[in-house]
Amino acid sequence: MTATADPAQHQHGASGEMSHRQILTILAGLLLGMFLAALDQTIVSTAIRRIGDDLNGLSVQAWVTTAFLITSTLTTPLYGKLSDIYGRKPFFLLAITIFIAGSALCGLATNMYMLAAFRAFQGAGAGGLASLALAIMADILSPQQRPKYMGYFMGVFATSSVLGPVVGGFLSGQDRILGVVGWRWIFYVNVPIGLVALIVVTKFLRLPGRSNPQRIDWLGAALLVVGLVPILIVAEQGRTWGWGSLAAVACYVVGISGVIAWIWVERRMGDAALIPMRLFQNKVFGYGSAFSLVIGAGMFGGLGSLPLYLQIVKGASPTEAGLLLLPLVLGMMVASTLAGFATSRTGRYRRYPIAGSVLLIIAMALLARLQAQTSLLEVDVYMLIFGVGLGLSMQTIQLAMQNAVSPRDIGVASSSGTFFRAMGGTLGTAVFLSVLFSVAPGKISEAYSQAGATPAFQQAVAAHPDQLKTVTQASGSLNDTAFVSGLDKTIARPFLQGFSSSIDVVFIAGAVVLVVAFVLSLMLEEIPLRRTSGIEAARAAEESQDEDAVR
Repeated sequence: MTATADPAQHQHGASGEMSHRQILTILAGLLLGMFLAALDQTIVSTAIRRIGDDLNGLSVQAWVTTAFLITSTLTTPLYGKLSDIYGRKPFFLLAITIFIAGSALCGLATNMYMLAAFRAFQGAGAGGLASLALAIMADILSPQQRPKYMGYFMGVFATSSVLGPVVGGFLSGQDRILGVVGWRWIFYVNVPIGLVALIVVTKFLRLPGRSNPQRIDWLGAALLVVGLVPILIVAEQGRTWGWGSLAAVACYVVGISGVIAWIWVERRMGDAALIPMRLFQNKVFGYGSAFSLVIGAGMFGGLGSLPLYLQIVKGASPTEAGLLLLPLVLGMMVASTLAGFATSRTGRYRRYPIAGSVLLIIAMALLARLQAQTSLLEVDVYMLIFGVGLGLSMQTIQLAMQNAVSPRDIGVASSSGTFFRAMGGTLGTAVFLSVLFSVAPGKISEAYSQAGATPAFQQAVAAHPDQLKTVTQASGSLNDTAFVSGLDKTIARPFLQGFSSSIDVVFIAGAVVLVVAFVLSLMLEEIPLRRTSGIEAARAAEESQDEDAVR
């Protein structure tokens, strides 16, 4: 890899080191980009019903989120590989530009199919925002320095996960803002934020140029699409179709065949592969990728179930449910920040994913004790523990994977961590919600059977005979739970208890999955953190190659 002269070498010093102020300025642009990508994964969720009603297409609303998910996941490894070949900055700027354009187009959509297409285009930009931001940090900071700053990334990720439903609910609840329908601002608000990120990165980020020509693995990219698109689609739509339906089985067959073909091609492509198979021989990278997959499943499984508990069982609005998740965000931010400073000071990091995994298992076990009458204070404590576990785990694994590979593979390592976590989140959410809605009807029926023998319930049914019929008809599919708010409290209580018991089953399943993460964390090898940035390490490697060539 050849580095060309860059004016930044005069600005930052011959060693390429940057001042804390320069790092924070660049960090601001990177964080804005990452904030946009993370926010748009959740902001549409609370607004989709309003959008579907306005565009007369509620029946196809799932494709609006599925389209974004597919393209953002699939483009992540492609951005990582191309940035290793041609440099980070141009592809980060490209990702921001695509995201801004996609956001503006989404705001102009006039039907749901158009919106889904524009969301797919928007997702193609989002796929590069988070992974390339982390790769750029690896370029300008050594692994020893990086943990102090990675806490900011965890804070942005956690905050956006909570703000998404809150902002989406607020904007979609407004009839018009500045003469524009409220829900369209969910997309338009990305434009000015993205432009600020674009300006900051363009002006202040200076990275050495790269000239590392090699074949681009377009066949591998195509086969990755063939393999993962059916899997992602069935993960999102399987509960609606039925997991054993003809459409689901077709997705399984095509997806598995595509993944097998992709692995075969990647092995033949060698270093030019999208994700070179040799990296999985590196135990830290291999175990880190598996850990990211499992943590993604556990994290998004929990984050998907908690809002349902808060909204359906506790009666919170989508906006209130988002705000009630703040203890989880606080736990993530504090734990990741403290772990980051400790890692920078000591150079030791293996202990944090181990401790984080244990806390996640404990939190899941505690959340499995939730009942309809559990106080919100108790729920807050459990969410805080869950957040601390995530804060200790996620950024440390990313750091370990980046530290374990050579500078030429930092982009692939960064994108792989993001990619596997996203895949785990998608699959985990699909499986956990499928378990929830499969178990719920039986649990609710059981709760009503037990309540039926009590005098208070019998009196309530006698006073409102139509309400019990409504519950019986609705609890079979659970497509709409809005009717619960209109029920007599005595008649509603068994429904809430049954639904809460169903969520407990999900948390138990999540705890079992996270035991796998704990085992993987024990197998993680601790490699001493490098004290040189990616740029410095690459320059040293190039100088060594030049000296060898002269000899």
